[in-house]
Amino acid sequence: MAGETITASTSEPLPGENDLAVTFLAQGEQSAEQIATLLAEFIAGAERTLDIAAYGFALQPDTAAIIGAALRERAAAGVRIRIAYDSDRALMINLMAGMDPALSETEAFVAHLGYPSKGISGLKLMHNKYLVRDAGQPTAQVWTGSTNLDDDAWTLQENNVLRIASAQLASYYAEDFEQLWQTGEIGESGNVGTRDVALTYRGEPAHVRVLFAPGGGETIDALVAQTVRGASWRVRICSMLLNAGNLLNALRDLLAAGNVAVDGVYDRTQMAAVLLQWQEIPHNHWKIGAFNDIVARARLAGKNSTPYTPTSVHDFMHDKILVVDDTVITGSYNFSRSAELNAENILFIDSRPLAAEYSAYIDRLIAKYGSQAAL
Repeated sequence: MAGETITASTSEPLPGENDLAVTFLAQGEQSAEQIATLLAEFIAGAERTLDIAAYGFALQPDTAAIIGAALRERAAAGVRIRIAYDSDRALMINLMAGMDPALSETEAFVAHLGYPSKGISGLKLMHNKYLVRDAGQPTAQVWTGSTNLDDDAWTLQENNVLRIASAQLASYYAEDFEQLWQTGEIGESGNVGTRDVALTYRGEPAHVRVLFAPGGGETIDALVAQTVRGASWRVRICSMLLNAGNLLNALRDLLAAGNVAVDGVYDRTQMAAVLLQWQEIPHNHWKIGAFNDIVARARLAGKNSTPYTPTSVHDFMHDKILVVDDTVITGSYNFSRSAELNAENILFIDSRPLAAEYSAYIDRLIAKYGSQAAL
């Protein structure tokens, strides 16, 4: 299926034809019920197992009814359902560390659902947002991306959802889930040896690699920066946060050389909080100048979201996307130092048509938020 901003179609990826399906979300451009229906249809495809790793999973009554009914129907059919969620929510959100500012009612909601569940603890966050169905079967599929399982993520935020039909990729996600499930801790999870997987999107090859943190955190940080440094003609940014040192250096070097077009959109309000925190830490002072230089040179558009409080409107520009030439980088992974230490997943997808669809989405967000003045 083609990439969509609102889910007018909810067809499944078709193995051998389109192994990937992408859905793009933007504030006010889709209803929570539409995304809940899309997720319910993914759940309905499970035949044996369904594992959910969710940083945030708390729904309002209407969307809870849609998802609850889908889960009950699959459980009645004999599908084993397990839910792993972040259980160590910090009282104060540290944006500089890549923490995700979202109101958490997850533990109570998951308990209410009544399926086997486990709170994942640790010094950092269980920040994944993925579902794996029927791992170990030829029909296995994965739901992943930047989107938490809550109504704010589905209505007020910019996010993306990828659905992938691949037994091999599903096995990697299942291995990561088992590491979290068996220990109940972030610990050394993410130690998953992965390789490129050859898929198809819009009739063309799509080469996909997934990596997990914290086990692969340093590798992810290095590979993101390496991919950006190797850009031939474009780097497009669509990210709530932009504070990883290696990435900032790579972007600044590209802009100084002037041979690669760099543009995009970020969350101006949430990054403003990061800049204030950097002022308090001497060894991060250089990042202030680097970030401001990147914003000015690339003329990045900034969304003015609502400053975070637990009870505020959570309307963040929540995507975590880089488009580098014809490679899409996206997942749960914020481009930050702390993301290396969280439980995260990130995809590197080489696909010309998919990169074109992500690029068109970024164009729309630049047009939507480019006229917003700095706060």
